[in-house]
Amino acid sequence: MTNEETAVNATYFSILSNATLAAIKGLAGFFGNSYALTADAIESTTDIFSSLLVLFGIKYSNKPADDNHPYGHGRAEPLVTFLVVGFLITSATIIAYESINNIGTPHELPKPWTLIVLGIIILWKEYSFRLVMKRSKESNSSSLKADAWHHRSDAITSVAAFVGISIALILGKGYESADDWAALFAAGFILYNSYKIFRPALGEIMDEHLYDELIIEIRKVSLQVDGIVYTEKCFIRKAGMKYHVDLHAVVNGNITVKEGHYISHLLKDTLRKEIPELGQVLIHIEPSNY
Repeated sequence: MTNEETAVNATYFSILSNATLAAIKGLAGFFGNSYALTADAIESTTDIFSSLLVLFGIKYSNKPADDNHPYGHGRAEPLVTFLVVGFLITSATIIAYESINNIGTPHELPKPWTLIVLGIIILWKEYSFRLVMKRSKESNSSSLKADAWHHRSDAITSVAAFVGISIALILGKGYESADDWAALFAAGFILYNSYKIFRPALGEIMDEHLYDELIIEIRKVSLQVDGIVYTEKCFIRKAGMKYHVDLHAVVNGNITVKEGHYISHLLKDTLRKEIPELGQVLIHIEPSNY
């Protein structure tokens, strides 16, 4: 499968998973007297919409380059990531607000069977996180990575709910609010994860230097090309699932312009063949002083 197909399939999985779990959590929270589960359902509902945004971002960012977008449409992906972070912050704010209101409001203890529901949810969401994160690494997708962290934050929210409900059930009357405190803790964790998702996407938009390992690989491949003496400057910027490269390559200073032109194209073709995730590759030829 191509990187796009890998990312799209993972996003479809997220959408189906979040829709199913939102319904299960909502029903379990309502009938089981657990606001922590209801809060969990709210987050899963926002996850559905954020996954739809990720799907749109992946498809749009992989549109081919055109006259108006010579470097392609890859920057749409981190922009979608910002929107996904917005969904996370919104859901965390709603959960925190409702939790604070419920802490001071008398209510019944959660039902014991809600712990079974939460246990299954925790295992499933952790599996979902690992699967989608693996696909994000395979496809170099920042928005899919954000989607993966949605699954992890959902799992942590469920763990907090599990702990809160357990405390309420073990300690009994007077500790009903433990469930709500758990939901409040989960909201704080969601905000923390929002920053972890936002930061690399911001770096991508700002062309931040984040790709030392890829630069090492580019230099290694370059030296295998006939005519390349060594490499100098190497700048990388990520757009969507592709990395655009500006590379200064040093060649024998006594060769003709035509020969230098041939070597630059050979280098470009070799890099794109050996490192498929590269997009545009601009080679600047420098003469050797030796």
